[in-house]
Amino acid sequence: MILEPIVPTVLSVRRLPHADPAMVRAYGGDPKRHVSLGLITCDQDDPTYVALDEATKHAPVDVIFAKSFYAGSAHASGRLSGEILGVLAAADPESIEQALDALVRCLEHDACFYDADGKRTVTVFPHVITSLGEYLSREAGLQPGDPMAYLVAPPMEASIGLDAALKAAAVRMVKVMTPPTETNFAAAWLTCIEPGDLSACEAAAMAFAEAVVEVSNAPKR
Repeated sequence: MILEPIVPTVLSVRRLPHADPAMVRAYGGDPKRHVSLGLITCDQDDPTYVALDEATKHAPVDVIFAKSFYAGSAHASGRLSGEILGVLAAADPESIEQALDALVRCLEHDACFYDADGKRTVTVFPHVITSLGEYLSREAGLQPGDPMAYLVAPPMEASIGLDAALKAAAVRMVKVMTPPTETNFAAAWLTCIEPGDLSACEAAAMAFAEAVVEVSNAPKR
């Protein structure tokens, strides 16, 4: 199965080398530790969550804010809004620069949605993180370095796909986002039952993607 990647569009990237402490606190940071901020908006939310996690592997930064916007990028509040705002915080501007470089690189070359029906009217995110960073490991209740399958699709497709993923490999569900999410999709995070079994996460992601494609081609069955 070969799916066409839909590369995310990074819409804005800005730095606050010396953010006001009130701003840091408002977005969930600690002014005693967080002096500099890096902010990003993108037209794909889930790849951005993955990219924020990737940033924590390359620099001493914290993800202090990351939220999807209601209804998705097709209904964005402005030209630069996209589907998500992410905020990184660090003790110095240099760490923010390193983290933003890793984040953008991940969005350009790794994490993206895929066209599931050849028309881009059904999209799927069957992403496998081989080694979790500090951010998503904390959100998932896992350990940094653990593998995780990050699975996203529209509501019906995701529901059928998740069932297929759980049956395809020795995986367990650590989090499920039932529909509707902010973007009216559905999502789940799976990890391997046997520690470090990356192949199980990969098999689950493949089964998820295949089920999404199958539903998109035969919606009434």
